[in-house]
Amino acid sequence: MALFNGRSATLLGLDIGASSVKLLELSRKGDRCRVESHAVAPLPPNAVAERNVSDVEAVGEAIKRARRRGGCRARQAVVAVAGPAVIAKTIELEAALSDQDMERRIAEEADRYIPYPLDEVALDFEVQGLSESSPDKVDVLLAACRKEHVESRAAALRSGGLKPAVVDLEQHAVERAFALLKPLGRQADEWVAAVLDLGATVTGLSVLADGQAIFAQEQLFGGRLLTEAIQRRYSLAFDEAELAKKQGGLPEDYPEAVLSPFRETALRQLSRSLEFFFSTSRYNALDCLVLAGGSAALPGLAETLGEGLGAPALIADPFADMDLARQVDAEALAAQAPALLTCCGLALRGLA
Repeated sequence: MALFNGRSATLLGLDIGASSVKLLELSRKGDRCRVESHAVAPLPPNAVAERNVSDVEAVGEAIKRARRRGGCRARQAVVAVAGPAVIAKTIELEAALSDQDMERRIAEEADRYIPYPLDEVALDFEVQGLSESSPDKVDVLLAACRKEHVESRAAALRSGGLKPAVVDLEQHAVERAFALLKPLGRQADEWVAAVLDLGATVTGLSVLADGQAIFAQEQLFGGRLLTEAIQRRYSLAFDEAELAKKQGGLPEDYPEAVLSPFRETALRQLSRSLEFFFSTSRYNALDCLVLAGGSAALPGLAETLGEGLGAPALIADPFADMDLARQVDAEALAAQAPALLTCCGLALRGLA
């Protein structure tokens, strides 16, 4: 299996998060995509810790449950790596280099940028096109990840009965899925947009300009904090609090006493990240905010973040213009759509 490389006629997008595994199978007919299957299966606590698979068997069992639940047919899968485990750097090389010379130069350059012994990392590169600064050079994306992170994901896929075909960069998956969105009726690549992926324990922020990710940052903040706040205030077990958060039925003071403080904390976290981005780039404002992840559809969250940032905020739905296979539950897919944004970008890898 090659890191970040490879292509198959059909690839099952598999997103391994801190609290669940999510899978999605897409097909294409002409210029239309179709959802063939999808499913989400919960993970036991600490099966995935700090973005790394720490319990291969537990993740494999969750993958099996998701496959049964979704009825997916594809057996080759693409997963992603992200966060501190990944190093991505765009460098310039001479356009006239042969493939062999380019590989040699990449190895030399990698030694300068990667703070680990090269025999401990999975390394790959991709030529992005001619450099804007010189017509004699090309921009090359150099990407590396500790082998242990790649191998643990591959082992989990095999344990779940799947063949690992591609390990991708999560930011690339977000780019692909973002291209499907049309904020406020305009093409997504016309915007400077932030994609906020609110996971259970980690929230990822990607800023895209002209459809390409130009900034990425992660924070230890997520929906689990809201669940724990519910748990403390109403003396519930964690599973009971999680279910109540999703299905409702909490006391009347919940919106003001618990949910509103969480929304305000999310706004402060996002504002700090964007302040850093604006201070280190030529941009000073957003055209649009896209909310993804399992907590994206929390009541009032999009309104709080949009008003606080002074930019329209919308909840991600990459499937709005897709066809659905007969067996796909449209209502369930719509409910899970924000959490499946990365998964969608991964599944699109097989349709490129």
